[in-house]
Amino acid sequence: MTTKIKSQRYYEALGGRKTAHARVRIAEGVPGMSVNGADYTLYFKTPKQRAALLAPFKMLNIAERFNASVMVHGGGINAQAEAARNAIAKAIIKFDESLKKRLRRFGYVTRDARMVERKKYGHKKARRAPQWKKR
Repeated sequence: MTTKIKSQRYYEALGGRKTAHARVRIAEGVPGMSVNGADYTLYFKTPKQRAALLAPFKMLNIAERFNASVMVHGGGINAQAEAARNAIAKAIIKFDESLKKRLRRFGYVTRDARMVERKKYGHKKARRAPQWKKR
């Protein structure tokens, strides 16, 4: 079975995590990655964030084939890294549909739907009640 790969300039996808949103464009060519116009190593400081960003490429061993441009906004820095990971996985699927099964097995295709629970009135946080004083 041969897979037909579409010939395009780039493949674009959107990803999300909590309130962070990412738009990714991947293209075949000189390897590299930029996040909001800067090198990804300058934007994502910790190895955990960088690993989350590069995970779909590393898992498929195709990091040397693609150039990626990521635009992220909203949320915190960790949520932005995971939103970018989600978007990169979706863009790779647009490039080659046969890779979807492998990416889904690692959970990169599904958007993590967990959100912060809202604060309730009379409580200090979502569930933390004020300290109770008997006397």
